Amino acid sequence: MLLGLDTSTECLHLALVRGERAWTRREIAQKGHGHSELLLPLLDALLAEAGATAKDLAGVACCVGPGGFTSLRIGVATAEGLGISGLPTWGFSAFELRAAALRAAGQGGRVWILLDGQRNEAFVQPWEAHAVEPAKKLPLAELPNLVGNDAWWAPAPFAVKLEALDPAKRLALDEDACTRAGLAALTAACASRASEAPLQPFYLRETDAELNFPEASAHLEDAHRKGVAR
Repeated sequence: MLLGLDTSTECLHLALVRGERAWTRREIAQKGHGHSELLLPLLDALLAEAGATAKDLAGVACCVGPGGFTSLRIGVATAEGLGISGLPTWGFSAFELRAAALRAAGQGGRVWILLDGQRNEAFVQPWEAHAVEPAKKLPLAELPNLVGNDAWWAPAPFAVKLEALDPAKRLALDEDACTRAGLAALTAACASRASEAPLQPFYLRETDAELNFPEASAHLEDAHRKGVAR
């Protein structure tokens, strides 16, 4: 049995996969009740639903970002904690998860996946069967020239901020069902990859502390500040 988890946004996604069967959950964090409170109880409930325990787990696939700094660390730390027992761990990006969700919805071909980078910026990456180029961070004003007439997808709360993009080119999907189905499929696919240890969060931007006190982080490599590009 494999565990897949995504804590990159306010929506917590979990998947347990055993052969052709999958059990999935989605929980939206409420104010004052973050992923640190939700994750392990939700995992216990999902294991119970599958008639399993943590001892049945054979590997963990975890979304490493980009996304919220704190929420990502909770997911990665949980996966790393399970890895201490000897379980293999795999990382996947938030873009790959959304690409898997689009495939679960029957959407194929080239598409720009656009995620909220805050500060009037977007995290962007074009996908076909695989990522076409590395992910990057761009101002929202640059998106129309970048996306052009290509298809694009963004989470519903972020899509409303992208008024300059052609709404007819936005791919539609049931974000709840398709993300859970995509996570299950991606978790199963990760088992054929080389394991990653330790898992390295992928942020695409510096922390506020690094921006406000650049001298304090001048010695750090980009891999330690923004994570390893995917």
